This record gives sequence, C-alpha cells and structure tokens, in this order.
Amino acid sequence: MFEEAQLYAPVTRSGEGDVTVHLGEDHPGAVDPEYRARRNALAALAMEWQPGTPPPVAPYTDVEHEVWRFVCGELHGLHERFACATYLEGKQRLQLPEDRIPQLTEVNELLGPLTGFRYVPAAGLVPLLEFYGALADGVFHSTQYVRHHSVPLYTPEPDVLHEVFGHGNCLAHDRFAALYRLAGEAVRRVKTGEALEFISKVFWFSLEFGVVREGGEVRSYGAGLLSSYGEIQQVAQADLRPLDIARMGVQTYDIAHYQPILFCAEGFDEVEDVVGAFFAEVDDDLVQRLMHDATAPA
Repeated sequence: MFEEAQLYAPVTRSGEGDVTVHLGEDHPGAVDPEYRARRNALAALAMEWQPGTPPPVAPYTDVEHEVWRFVCGELHGLHERFACATYLEGKQRLQLPEDRIPQLTEVNELLGPLTGFRYVPAAGLVPLLEFYGALADGVFHSTQYVRHHSVPLYTPEPDVLHEVFGHGNCLAHDRFAALYRLAGEAVRRVKTGEALEFISKVFWFSLEFGVVREGGEVRSYGAGLLSSYGEIQQVAQADLRPLDIARMGVQTYDIAHYQPILFCAEGFDEVEDVVGAFFAEVDDDLVQRLMHDATAPA
C-alpha cells in the first residue's frame, strides 16, 4: 500500500447495508458520535452514486459551513502571500464561494466551462490507478466530508476543503489542468505497480507539494500546501531541492508531519518542462532507468 492510502479512514458496508467510516483513535472526531454519524451518512451518499448521474447533494450543517468559511478566510491571506501566480489566476477564474461549502454539482458548473474538469464523489480511498487514471478524462474523485470543527485548521485526511478549495482552484487554470491530464495518461500507460508508485511520488512532490521561485520568492503551487494553513507557512523551513524527477520518484515522505524536503522549480515554465514532460513520456522502462540513476553511487 502506498503512502497515500494511509490518508483515508477505511469505509465498509455491512450485510444490512450500513456504511461505516472507521476513524483512527487519534482522529479529532473519533469520540464525537454526531460527527461519526455525519461521516457515515456522507460516505453512504457517495457509495450510492452511479456514474453518469450528477453528484449527490450533501446536506451540510451550519457547523460544517462555518468550518469552510473559517478555513477559507484564514487561507485567503496566505494565498496572497505564498501562492504562485498561476494558482491565484485559477482561483480568480473559478470564484468558489468562501462563505459556504459548494455542492460538487455547483463546482462542476463553474469548472466545466473553464477546463472541462468535473468532480465525482468518493466515500474515501479510491485505488490509485482509478484515481489518477480518471484525471486523463478530466475527472477528479472528491470526498464530500468536512474536517472536525474542533480543529478547523487541521485534518489528518483529505476533506472537501483540500480537494475542492485546494485542487479545484488549480483545475480552473488550463496550465494546471493539462498537467493533471498528463499525469492520468501516464498512470494508464505504465504496467507495473513499481512504476505507478514512482509516478504517484512525482505527483506528490509536484501537484501536491510543489513550490516555485517567482520574483525572488518561493511560492507554492501544490494543492497539499495551498489547502494547509500550517504547512504553507512552513515552506521557508524546508530543504528546497531542484527539480529532479529521479529523486522525486524515490523520495520517501511522512504524511503525519510537515514535509521536510520540497522540490523547487525556477518558475512554472520549468514545472511544465520537467514534470509535464515526464508525465507525457514515462513508461516502465523509463521508470527503471530513473530509479537506477537515483540509487547509483555519485
């Protein structure tokens, strides 16, 4: 199991049809029965969804809307300070509501005319091949649940704030959308689990946790950084390394802590030239060569 799988609480359905999200003991909502019931209900909506139909309407509560409003407000100023220009352009184009949680159907109505991307619901973990592969078709699998209200600026797993406010603003820009599609095509092209894991790590260190230099400053373009109040402010403390696909594809990471190693591009053009070219050209043989290069003695 790749590291990304650890980000999601397992979701099961009983023989009677009851859906349960199994939160870890250290999850902020683990001892909150109302939150657990909400998580189960939202997961059930996603599991009942049928491809080709609109995403289900999630009946969000006032508390959940307030979490969205608060987090978006806190992130707004940080984006102006730390987000790259391309992300800010996408955010301006999409114009997501920041005072309430938008339904996925509403996000699709805003996003579709811009880049053709659309969201479909996910109860929890989506297998990597399915999740990344769907990007080739302009489809992004998204959870609909919201982080626990007791710690609105923290979530141990991707929630709707990460997947819509983080990734959605990226997907609203043609340059980002092209990179996501190329990543999906790359995953569908390779045959081995080893190559799939390599691509997933390049995606992690670019479209999730990538940074660029703009105007002499380091700015974030990865959705994982841009949706995290704490992590986006820790970039200055990270070990910034140049874009190196071979190193990115074998670099280990701990999802439970701020990323100590980030790969920094010299502008968004370099992201497209290096990461985009890798996604466009990668096959199993190339992954083998890159892994050899990364582990060969200096």
